[in-house]
Amino acid sequence: MMVTARELKDRVFAALNDHDLEATMRCFARDAVYVGPVGSAEGHEQIAWYFQHLLQAFPDLQLTPWCKVPVCDPAVSAVCEYVMTGTHLGPLLLPGGSALEATSQRIAVRGAGLCIIENGLIISDRDYYDQLELFSQLGLCLPEAVA
Repeated sequence: MMVTARELKDRVFAALNDHDLEATMRCFARDAVYVGPVGSAEGHEQIAWYFQHLLQAFPDLQLTPWCKVPVCDPAVSAVCEYVMTGTHLGPLLLPGGSALEATSQRIAVRGAGLCIIENGLIISDRDYYDQLELFSQLGLCLPEAVA
């Protein structure tokens, strides 16, 4: 029996919650694309770098799915909403390539994601969360024109 997209996305969450980068990457095709608020990562090397960086920024990172949305073809795609929690203890990549040094602030950020699979592996994974919510929880001062 083939693995479903829902099962694969659940494996990704479990592996990231265990901080097991190898198990995370076993869920992705070699040429997969991951798209997040910071940008796109293509292929295993870039996707692994992104997740490694996230786990360094939040060494106690936990992703808690709270709504697994039914989809028309669960063999191909999975959609869920989740809460990302953790403590900011390492550099966090910001849009534009700079990094925010550790603030020791706790975060609880809501997000949503969609993954598409092919041949039992994720080929496309898109995660969306509100960067303004994250940055304000980290105490990042934004220009008045933005805030």
